Amino acid sequence: MAAMPAPGTTAVLALLPDADPLLELAAQVDPGVVRPGVPAHATLLYPWLPADRIGARDLERLRAALVRAAPGGGHVPLRLTEVEQAGGFVGIPVPELHALATAVRTAFPEQVPYGGRFGQDPPVHVTLSLDATAPTAADIARRVTGRLPIRAEVSAVHVVALTPDGWHGLAELPLTP
Repeated sequence: MAAMPAPGTTAVLALLPDADPLLELAAQVDPGVVRPGVPAHATLLYPWLPADRIGARDLERLRAALVRAAPGGGHVPLRLTEVEQAGGFVGIPVPELHALATAVRTAFPEQVPYGGRFGQDPPVHVTLSLDATAPTAADIARRVTGRLPIRAEVSAVHVVALTPDGWHGLAELPLTP
C-alpha cells in the first residue's frame, strides 16, 4: 500500500467532477481502493511546495505557467476514453492535460513528480484505484469501461494541502489570462 503523505504536503490538481461517478463505481466494488473525500482529479504536480512555504509569488508563478500553456479560451476540453490497469492500479489517461502538467513541472523543476517514482514527466491520469487485488482491479476496469467515453472540461487548476482532517483547497487558479 502507498504511504500516506505528511500533513502540509500539497498538490496541483485539475478537478474532474464529471468523472466522480467512476470513483463511486470503484468504491462500490471495494471501498478500500479509493481515497475517501478526494474527488476525481488529474494530478499535474505532486508533491508541490510545502503548504507553509507557499506565498503569493509561488501562486503567481504557477498561474503564469498555466495560462501560458492553456488554450486561448482558458479551458481544456477532455475526453476520457480508455482504462489502464497495471496490477492493483486502475486509471484513465488524460493526455489533453499533458501540456499543463509539463508547464507546471517546468516552472517548478525542483519539485520532482511523485518523488521520481515514475520519471520526470509521468503521464497525466485519473486514478480510480490503488492497491486493489488483481481481480478487483480487473472488475473495476471492466465496469468503468462500460461508462466511457466521458466529455469534460478544465477551466481552473486547484492547489490542495493535506491537513490532519484530509485534503483542503488552498487556491483556485483560472486558466484565463
